[in-house]
Amino acid sequence: MARLNFVVNAAREDAVACALDTAAWLDGLGVEVVFDHESGPALEQRWVPMTEIGDCDCVVTFGGDGTLIRASGSASEHSTPILGVYFGRFGFVTQCDPHEVRSAIRQFLDGNAEFDDRMMLQGELVRGGQTVAILHALNEVAVQRSIATRMMSFGVRIDWEFLTSYPADGLLVATPTGSTAYSLSAGGPIVHPRVQAMLLTPITPHSLGARPLVLSPDTRVELMVDVQGDAVFSADGQHRLNMVTGDEIVVTKSDRVTRLVMVDRSDFLIKLRTRLLWGARS
Repeated sequence: MARLNFVVNAAREDAVACALDTAAWLDGLGVEVVFDHESGPALEQRWVPMTEIGDCDCVVTFGGDGTLIRASGSASEHSTPILGVYFGRFGFVTQCDPHEVRSAIRQFLDGNAEFDDRMMLQGELVRGGQTVAILHALNEVAVQRSIATRMMSFGVRIDWEFLTSYPADGLLVATPTGSTAYSLSAGGPIVHPRVQAMLLTPITPHSLGARPLVLSPDTRVELMVDVQGDAVFSADGQHRLNMVTGDEIVVTKSDRVTRLVMVDRSDFLIKLRTRLLWGARS
């Protein structure tokens, strides 16, 4: 029997209603459905911890991009595909609208689904020459000053070659998928998600010469805190670790991918036009 795990933004009534309706429909088909640990208890449904959400045939998320990204860690660890049902604002990563969810799931169950494998990043927190933590990210890895710390200076080495230091609030390394997320807000370029690349973007730099940089996916990027201060290492905004003086973050291409169930091959271009209002009259 097939099993689908649901991750639901329980703060959205429309997402909850769609998830419950879809679960009832799947139950009628003899498909097992299990919810995430936040929405499941509230909706009186079977649930599993988020660390186990990828242990199934397919993960279905009901919410925006943030809901899908919550699921991507466990799903990528298990190589489990994700179908993202769109209930949000921008929704660049979610793959289908609510009225399409049944047909998309039916295609998957029938073995006719197409998939879109998205590159991920690995960020290593190195302290005293030893790796003390490893985080994986679908969108971006970031090093930022803490909220109570003034602007800091962040150094960058690329493939062991020192590049420069940025006086800034931080630095982030993004994937093409993440180019429409935090990196876009920081002034980074939009990159088609099927491109293999790493994007280095300074966050509010205090320098006219600071510019985003597009790098090979095989690049090794080291991020360093040049001056003493409180800094934070984060991955997709989901995991945050405090850094101490002398710590470095090594960013490389992850051996994981986030596998998305594809609904429309032109999906990304349609979203650029509609979400960013390209061509719209003011």
